[in-house]
Amino acid sequence: MDALHPRTLASDLPPPGGDRARGRCYDAAMPARRASKPAPTPPAWTPAELIEILDKAYGRAPQQASHEPVFELVLTLLSQHTSDLNSGVAMHRLWEAFPSWDAVLAAPLSAVEDAIRPGGLAPTKSKRLHALLGEVRERCPDWDLEFLRDLPLEEAKAWLTSLPGVGPKTAACVLLFSLERPALPVDTHVERVSKRLGFVPSKMPADKAHDALEALLEPEQVYAFHVDLIQHGRRTCHARGPKCDACPLEARCPKVGVG
Repeated sequence: MDALHPRTLASDLPPPGGDRARGRCYDAAMPARRASKPAPTPPAWTPAELIEILDKAYGRAPQQASHEPVFELVLTLLSQHTSDLNSGVAMHRLWEAFPSWDAVLAAPLSAVEDAIRPGGLAPTKSKRLHALLGEVRERCPDWDLEFLRDLPLEEAKAWLTSLPGVGPKTAACVLLFSLERPALPVDTHVERVSKRLGFVPSKMPADKAHDALEALLEPEQVYAFHVDLIQHGRRTCHARGPKCDACPLEARCPKVGVG
């Protein structure tokens, strides 16, 4: 997510001899020029308006917490640089191969790598998975991360992002989808659509967009905003060739970065 050069008209050029050769007749024949006023910028959609419109356009499944923070940590790691389908298959195979997180840690990396291969980048992800689970067990031997539900939100984010390989998106996924905390994950669709709509500057890095977008939302809007923008990005506001003519937000979309 080019301007054309205006053509020069003959009447725009001065007569031979320059301005002095115009004479009064020439000046009288030319209408007075007025500076054109730029069209007013349409007001941006508010988060509440956006949610209402996209809910009607696509529908939205209700939020259902998994109550499995470690599961969400692992699933989000496996989802990096692949599709939801592939990461889901990788997660299913991992859970079939190993009955517990302790078993994953006890297994050789080659076995973990083989289990998660459908998710892509298996050699890299298997090492990251071992490092992540090892740190979680060191801090919480019972694998119980429910305490994150009661921490202040920023402290919960800080605890999660201090784990190896966990950034703002993964931390927000764990908090939102596992514990129903109002943390906003900003994936590629949420980032692209929110920038095109002008919610955040187009050059803002994704890691900063998490806090900037989250600050615009009421806690009860976070899940809806996340899901609706993902659906809109997948179905209409594509990275290439967005379907602006079929977009329910087109009337007041500033189309930032759209050629």
